[in-house]
Amino acid sequence: MEEAPAAQMSRTVLVRIRSELPSLRPSERAIAELVLADPARAATMSIGDLAEQGGTSTTSVVRFYKKVGYRGYSDLRLDLARETARESLAHNVPAEVYEDINMSDSLHDVVSKIAFNETMSIADTAQVLDVDKLAEAVAAISGSRKTDIFGVGAGGLVGQDLQQKLHRIGLTSFSWQDPHAALASAALLDGNGVAVAISHSGTTVDTVDFVAAGKAAGAVTIAVTNHADSPLGRAADIVLCTAARETPFRSGAMGSRIAQMMVVDCLFVGIAQRSYDASVSALKKTHAAVQGRKLA
Repeated sequence: MEEAPAAQMSRTVLVRIRSELPSLRPSERAIAELVLADPARAATMSIGDLAEQGGTSTTSVVRFYKKVGYRGYSDLRLDLARETARESLAHNVPAEVYEDINMSDSLHDVVSKIAFNETMSIADTAQVLDVDKLAEAVAAISGSRKTDIFGVGAGGLVGQDLQQKLHRIGLTSFSWQDPHAALASAALLDGNGVAVAISHSGTTVDTVDFVAAGKAAGAVTIAVTNHADSPLGRAADIVLCTAARETPFRSGAMGSRIAQMMVVDCLFVGIAQRSYDASVSALKKTHAAVQGRKLA
């Protein structure tokens, strides 16, 4: 196995492959997606078979495994076999749970596959989340005058959750759904403000532009993304990485959302801890305010 940064090599083979997806060439990405779709099967395939199944060449397979930190194909196969066996034993799941949802699956199969996918997205995210970076983000938001939050699609829903959490402990924050409104607000930030952007791919143009506007205004910028080496990751001051699992059917809008929500929960709890008594008091007041709205 090639020399690689300790932080990268401490990640599992599947997490490393997912994190490298945006930087791969189309032919390499085809191999990566084939491996991620069925890692147990990929572990049994020869380099020629993998290339043929991926509709590409053995040269592309070589470039792929070197990109994810391996010197030889046998090392990659060994790690794939080890990781799929470890996950299967740790979570007591049959090999078919790794497969994507198909037409023949029963609802029981669907529940099993989604539960496994989301459980592992959380576990993988816990592994890759940089606690030092999380502490920086906690400090930045805790000391900010205003926090602007923006995401598109599922990222926007996660952004709304973060905004509501911050609002409940008395921190001024806004979650923007319209990209023009988000850009306008980010442009009005200053050195006492924070811009938080949420994007699974890290390539959504509006989200990257939002971070650029916040940074130009002097604010601290935070990205929550699955890919640190993406336009969004490179643009932000602080990157909080997720490790969501996605397949063609169980798309990023499912896996990414649960992983992003975990990061948001960690961020919120860290912020609330910094002003523990005030946060607890605020949470009690907001809970009491809505408690009486229930039907008798």
